[in-house]
Amino acid sequence: MRKIIIASDHGAVALKSEIVSFLKTKNCDVNDMGVNSEDPVDYPDIAALACNEFKKGGYDFGILLCGTGIGVSITANKIKGIRCALIHDLFTAEMAKAHNDANFIAFGGRVKYSVPVTKMIEKFMDTNFAGDRHIRRVNKMMDTENKC
Repeated sequence: MRKIIIASDHGAVALKSEIVSFLKTKNCDVNDMGVNSEDPVDYPDIAALACNEFKKGGYDFGILLCGTGIGVSITANKIKGIRCALIHDLFTAEMAKAHNDANFIAFGGRVKYSVPVTKMIEKFMDTNFAGDRHIRRVNKMMDTENKC
């Protein structure tokens, strides 16, 4: 059983609910870190909360949501050890895992996608990290945290 953490700001509450329902049909253990209302909150706080919980261990990956997905992905990528990919379609969902071994993916609740978000999540979940030359590249990405 996969264990997944998910969190959203007020701009993606409906999308988060849809994703949680979908993940449960896939027999996933989902830790929903909120929010569950459209009362305004600050997306950096939500992203940091979920990423710090993820870093405690035991999760396969995380999903972050805000109005566009941009703010939560930028915030997540500032947290040591996090590789958050902003997903747009099936190709970016696949490459986020296959080439970048992303441990978080992000979406926007106010974005009109050409393919359902659940299909993109499914593609990400069904893809394995390709390893090989990509290990070197992922290591270089992560080394940047310590060099810059």
